[in-house]
Amino acid sequence: MKITDWAVIFVLIVAPILWLSGLRAENLREVNRLETRYTAAMRTAVQDAAVALNRNELQQFENGYGSEKWMRADKEQALAALLRSLYLNFGVADDPAGQQTLLGYIPAVVVMDYDGYYLYAADVEPGNDAFAYHWQDKKPYTYVDASRNSIAFTLDSQVTAYDATANRWVSGPQSEIRSEVSIPLLQNGEEFDAVRRATIVRRIEEDLARAIRLHNLFAKKQGVDYTFTLPTIPQEAWNNTLDDVGILVFLQGIPVGDRHYNNYALGGGRLDRTPSVLGTVDPLTGLKYAYRESCARAQGFGYRIEEIFANERAAAENGYFPLDCRTSGP
Repeated sequence: MKITDWAVIFVLIVAPILWLSGLRAENLREVNRLETRYTAAMRTAVQDAAVALNRNELQQFENGYGSEKWMRADKEQALAALLRSLYLNFGVADDPAGQQTLLGYIPAVVVMDYDGYYLYAADVEPGNDAFAYHWQDKKPYTYVDASRNSIAFTLDSQVTAYDATANRWVSGPQSEIRSEVSIPLLQNGEEFDAVRRATIVRRIEEDLARAIRLHNLFAKKQGVDYTFTLPTIPQEAWNNTLDDVGILVFLQGIPVGDRHYNNYALGGGRLDRTPSVLGTVDPLTGLKYAYRESCARAQGFGYRIEEIFANERAAAENGYFPLDCRTSGP
C-alpha cells in the first residue's frame, strides 16, 4: 500500500476519536461551568437564609439572654430567604412551574435551633397519597443512657436532665448540676461535650435519612429517576455548625451534562458583636487617638469619647492614631 493509503486509513481511524474527545471536553467544560454556577447560587442562598434566621422583631428574642448561643431562629423567614435566592439565581423567580421543579431537587432543609431542630421536607398529606412540603415538629437533642437517664442537650452546656435513680428533673449548666445528680455522663466535661455533639449529629442524620428515603418516593411520582442519598458530611463541618444556630440545605439530582449535581451547604445564623473602636482627643496635645473598648476599660483612660467607629481603619480615615494599650496613656 502507498503511503497515501495509510494516511487515509489513519485519518479515518483517528478523526472520529478526536471528534468524540472534543465533544467530551466541551461537555466537561459545560458541566464544570454549571456546577460552579449552582454551587455559588446554593452558597449565596444559604448565607441569605442564615442571616434571616436571627431577624427578630422583639428584643427578648435576640441572642445573649441566658446564653451567648441562645436566639430564636425564625425558620419561616430563613426558608423564604433561601427559596427566594435560589429562584432568582436559577432564573425561575417568575415561573411557578419552574419553582416547583427546583423544589423537587431539594430533599430536605434543616434549621438547627438552640435546643432542637426543624426539618422541612416532602411528606404524605393526611387522608390521601399526595406529597406536600411542610415543616415537621421541632425535635429536641435528646439522649438516653443504659440506666434510662435522659438528657436534653443544647448548643452549649445548658441541659435538662432526668435522673432515673432519684426520679427527678434538673436543669442548668452541666458544670453546676453534675453534683446534684447521679448521671455518669454529666460528671465529665470532655465526655459530656463529645456525647453532646455526637448525639446532635446522629439525631439529625437519622431524621434526614428517613426524609430522603421518603423524598425518593415523591421524586418517582414526579418522574425523576435520580436516587437521592444522604451525603457524608465531614466532622469538621459538623463541628463548625454545631457551635451556633444554623441551617443545612441539600440540592441533588439536577442534570448537568451526562451527570447530576449533588451538593449541600451549611450556614450559621448567629451574629457576633465586634467591640467598637473609640475615638478620643488628648486634652494636652490635641492629638486624636483610637482604641478598643476593652483597652479603655483595662487602662481606665478618663478621656471624653468623641466618636465611635466599627474598626481601626474607619478611625484612621478620620484622623485618629491607634493607641498602644500597653502604656498608661497616649
